[in-house]
Amino acid sequence: MNTATKLIHSIPVDPLTGSISVPIYQTSTFVQDAPGEHKGYDYARSNNPTRAVLENIIAELEGGKGGYAFASGLAAIDAVIKLLESGHEILAVDDIYGGAFRLFTHIYAKFGIKVNYVDTTDAVNVLDAITPKTKLVWLETPTNPTLKISDIEAIAKIAHQNGALLCVDNTFASPALQQPICLGADIVVHSATKYLGGHSDLIAGLVVTNTKDLGDKIKFIQNASGAILSPHDSWLVIRGVETLHLRVKEHSKNAQIVAEFLQTHPAVDKVYYPGLATHQNHDIAQKQQSGFGGVVSFTLKEDTEESAKNVVCSTQLFKLAESLGGVKSLLCHPATMTHKSIPAEKRQAAGVADSLIRLSVGLEDVEDLVDDIGLALNKVGVQATAESFCR
Repeated sequence: MNTATKLIHSIPVDPLTGSISVPIYQTSTFVQDAPGEHKGYDYARSNNPTRAVLENIIAELEGGKGGYAFASGLAAIDAVIKLLESGHEILAVDDIYGGAFRLFTHIYAKFGIKVNYVDTTDAVNVLDAITPKTKLVWLETPTNPTLKISDIEAIAKIAHQNGALLCVDNTFASPALQQPICLGADIVVHSATKYLGGHSDLIAGLVVTNTKDLGDKIKFIQNASGAILSPHDSWLVIRGVETLHLRVKEHSKNAQIVAEFLQTHPAVDKVYYPGLATHQNHDIAQKQQSGFGGVVSFTLKEDTEESAKNVVCSTQLFKLAESLGGVKSLLCHPATMTHKSIPAEKRQAAGVADSLIRLSVGLEDVEDLVDDIGLALNKVGVQATAESFCR
């Protein structure tokens, strides 16, 4: 079955009524026939029919054995880290989402869980850095915000040979473009706030596991900790999945054009986009992804925070905001926004320069987007016309 068909038909027709749209079961509890005798649901924190549909959908789309929906992407990450014990170590990608860094460093470090950061674009670095205490290897691929690509299959083998689990944050690619479990990952996490939701109107997180045993552990943590996704937000993610394939295809097409334009602009230094032949590990991205996604990042030749702020405050269509993956184009300055919690020296060592700008390329007409970012860039460099590029 092709991807688009699988995505659309992963959403079931309601067996009770025939409703083509999944019902929202907005209830806190369920009536029981006798103590402990019920129809599969007793209390909505433990389970909910709308949430269960979403959890089954994401498990199917990722090729996993179980899916679990949380109140945010960070709540999903938090649940995975709770699989570990004091004295365990995490080996994590160096260019990591600022929220994950904050959670690892300021919450779990005090409980005796150590995190070592490494450039995972070369699997040899993972092999050299892994230790007997490493129980979890943490990847983002593509990463946020420099879009580093790591070889999931190669790193999965290294992790498993050393007794560690591999977790891949698949937010940027989404299951429309990449299925890490099929490449050997044990766990996949998503900020469903982004491409899976797709409309900038919800906060949600998802976890998918490759085995039922591992899934049962996540399910226990979900129920015990209580950071569940509401029925209505579960329904919103389900609605987003219906158009995921079409949206991501168009996001990717627009992003490729924007990235190619940025390469030509005299004010731009480096462009980060896996769809460019010049991008590090472009060949690996081609191998493990069916497309390159809607996020493009770039740095300025005038590598200053002031120059970056001048650009991000000058666009009209690209709106300055946190987050990504929605219909409308967004942009942000990671050094002072999404990655502000990471110390400057660590952030810069991972490639997040002071002038780095991250674009979430939306579904507007791409000529308008190129014109918008081009006009903003003209304020910090020699003018270049977007119109001539698009034509």
